[in-house]
Amino acid sequence: MTTAPLDDLAALLAPLHAPFTCKSLKAPNRFCMAPMSRYFAPGGVLRSEGAEYYRRRAAAGIGTIITEGTGVAIDHTVSADTVPIFAGAEPLAAWKDAVNAVHAEGGMFVPQLWHVGGCADFNYPDSPHAPLVSPSGFAGPDVPGGRAMTDRDIADTAAAFAESARAAKAIGCDAIELHGAHGYIFDQFFWDKTNLRSDRYGGPDIGDRATFAAEVVAACRAAVGEDFAIIFRVSQWKTYDYDVKLARDPDEMHRWLDPLVRAGVDIFHASQRRFWEPEYAGNPKNLGGWIKEVTGKPVITVGSIGMDRDLMQDFVEGISSPMLGRLEDLAEMFERGEFDLVALGRVLLADPEWLEKVEQRRIDELTPYDRATALKQYEHD
Repeated sequence: MTTAPLDDLAALLAPLHAPFTCKSLKAPNRFCMAPMSRYFAPGGVLRSEGAEYYRRRAAAGIGTIITEGTGVAIDHTVSADTVPIFAGAEPLAAWKDAVNAVHAEGGMFVPQLWHVGGCADFNYPDSPHAPLVSPSGFAGPDVPGGRAMTDRDIADTAAAFAESARAAKAIGCDAIELHGAHGYIFDQFFWDKTNLRSDRYGGPDIGDRATFAAEVVAACRAAVGEDFAIIFRVSQWKTYDYDVKLARDPDEMHRWLDPLVRAGVDIFHASQRRFWEPEYAGNPKNLGGWIKEVTGKPVITVGSIGMDRDLMQDFVEGISSPMLGRLEDLAEMFERGEFDLVALGRVLLADPEWLEKVEQRRIDELTPYDRATALKQYEHD
């Protein structure tokens, strides 16, 4: 919990203003905007307000903008027709406007490439979409999730990610992020409850179940070349099980992530519900800290930054949340070298100028996050 006087907050966060470089990603500071779905891209095309939405965060000091999840170049990539797509002339033209807007403010632009696998969107159950696919026909334990993928489906999906990665580089993006967390397609392959395959994409060991993700990473690497940064987002928790652990100890974590490193991942984005919680008993390191230790790769940490409660508590209870939670913990973890970048989520959704206001001690001007904020598409709507 942050107890430092408000006058000290700028000094507390000052180390996070150091620049960061990893291949094509040349961030002016360590602050990122976390990917958060907005569901307001009719027909898969980012609305014109989208460029301004991202620009405002970059203009207020956020060095790297990671976009909402965007579907790749294949029909069954998303389960709602209001999710933006990162393929095709019209969607890419809209994304190019957003890239230019963020670059004009000195920020980095990173699209998150997403495939939902077998996860139908409970927010939009009637949204038209292509039939879903998943490793074994499940989205969770005993939860149906489309049909099981054939070898052709797997090859086509890898090619679709590569096509969108190539497009990202072509329109001037600074890196890509592959969404491998929260129970979506890569995570469905990682998890033994949703990957029941007996071929080379399945098996009892998580290293075997990482084969699909590694092949997609390798395809993206071939598409963008060696000097373009690839970020891969991972989590232990799933939409269908907040308590599951894919990696029950650091050795299993190494078996899980090493294939991705060898395939070409440059940075891991470690998603957990509360960034301050230790990942394993007996050691204070969070998920990102352990990932950095076992892979040797830079890490983005995320999870209720600036808050004292997780997303679902806020959404269900509809209560405005504190906006300064645990910033001392964040600063101490950075000083210990547990992460390299930090992604801000709900605080930026509520207030694009959150970082500036905190550091300038304009605390009374902060817009609080609540359920209404979560349901709002853009702040000017």
